[in-house]
Amino acid sequence: MKKSLFLYLFVFAALIALYLFVSSGKLANASNQRIGDLMEEVETLKESLQASEIKNLEMQYFSLENNDDALAYMEDVDLENPSQYIADKLLETNEPKGDNPLVPYAGMEGNFKINKIKVLNHKWILADFSDGKFWGELLIQYELKQDLGVDFTTLDHLLYTKGQ
Repeated sequence: MKKSLFLYLFVFAALIALYLFVSSGKLANASNQRIGDLMEEVETLKESLQASEIKNLEMQYFSLENNDDALAYMEDVDLENPSQYIADKLLETNEPKGDNPLVPYAGMEGNFKINKIKVLNHKWILADFSDGKFWGELLIQYELKQDLGVDFTTLDHLLYTKGQ
């Protein structure tokens, strides 16, 4: 009886060992598959990031910060961030009540205010304006003076209609 008990224990231990061996192999295969999938995802994300960086560099081509020739015109003016300074000055033209004087349209649903600003170079600005329902864009010429004053002139404008 003692002999058959040891035999049963041995068979039971062997079955447990076999089960653990098979399940660990399946677990290792599943882990390797997951690692492979994650590595593919990382590669895809790296490619996507690289494409986004290239697109970002292309978008920054027309910006004052990345235009050394345009910045050379502003050497006389001591500003840490000229684009931000000019954008702030342009936002100051938004009247508390009434339309922005640079926008050549009367607000239909409210007052037209300048919202977004892109300083292209040492002379031009692209700006977006809206009254909450209607919107448009402006091409603005500016001149930065020695006393840090800024003169703005609207060169061209565009108002989007609902159908567009």
